[in-house]
Amino acid sequence: MLTRAAMTMTTTTALSTASGAPMCASARAQAHRATRAGAMETRATSEAGGVKPGWNTSRRSAFIGTGASAMLRSIGFTTAAGASMTPGTAFASAKSDPYADVLKEPGFPDKFPFGEKEMARYDESSDFIFYSQPRFVTHIDDQAIEALTKYYSRAFPAPSNDVALLDVCSSWISHYPTGYKAGKISGIGMNEDELKRNPILNDYAVRDLNEDPTFPYDDNTFDVVTNAVSVDYLTRPLEVMREINRVLKPGGLAIMSFSNRCFPTKAVSIWTGTGDLDHVWIVGAYYHFAGGFEPPSAEDISPNPGKSDPMYVVIARKPTA
Repeated sequence: MLTRAAMTMTTTTALSTASGAPMCASARAQAHRATRAGAMETRATSEAGGVKPGWNTSRRSAFIGTGASAMLRSIGFTTAAGASMTPGTAFASAKSDPYADVLKEPGFPDKFPFGEKEMARYDESSDFIFYSQPRFVTHIDDQAIEALTKYYSRAFPAPSNDVALLDVCSSWISHYPTGYKAGKISGIGMNEDELKRNPILNDYAVRDLNEDPTFPYDDNTFDVVTNAVSVDYLTRPLEVMREINRVLKPGGLAIMSFSNRCFPTKAVSIWTGTGDLDHVWIVGAYYHFAGGFEPPSAEDISPNPGKSDPMYVVIARKPTA
């Protein structure tokens, strides 16, 4: 793997998280400025030094902030009010979760607004090369992991042998509630060594969903499908979402969760160029344009804003009929 020892930050928004991992503004230009040596972390560095891999993207929103509002507007997005706001306005005036509010009146355009340009990545080499070495590390901090696990605890159906779960883009850990019992827990991921180490999986499939976005499971198999901190790497998100819908049982739930951390050379352009509120809208758009889901909703489950990694979920159900 490649080291990021040579990484330099030129933006004034560069910060550090509580874990010491780097934070940078959501700007694809930074990924282009960074050398490949500076864009990724080695497994050895992550394990020995306790630094989690990847960059952080900014909490700023491209569609509420003046600096980057043109990006989503250029592809047809406007706020429900049709007006721009200065950074921080939404947070200062909102009486509810601003992340949930994004999808209450999302204003999706008539056609899917993202094409090859928005789905492009700085590193277009095979993902199997990038993920060839296992990473037995966590990609979000412990507080964010705990927040996600608590969310799963209230979102999952009651434990039962009749319950089936699927973890998409899985690895050596899925952050499911400790001791949760299901009749079937499956995983799809990129690295077999990681999947073998995941203690909750009954079965797994090694698959690059950017090359083959199909699942080796029958229709109407799973009660819940999860995807944790990996939606930003999908270059064919509608096809993946349609597969999620296909394998979900009627009434089944899809849970896409993400933070502000990523490997910027492997995340898609529209993700690295936008902020957290935009990411909620983007994932909501994936559900919407894939079809077959009830309207998506979002929630900010960040455990300790400003002091831990943020955490967001965007969910949607497959209709019962």
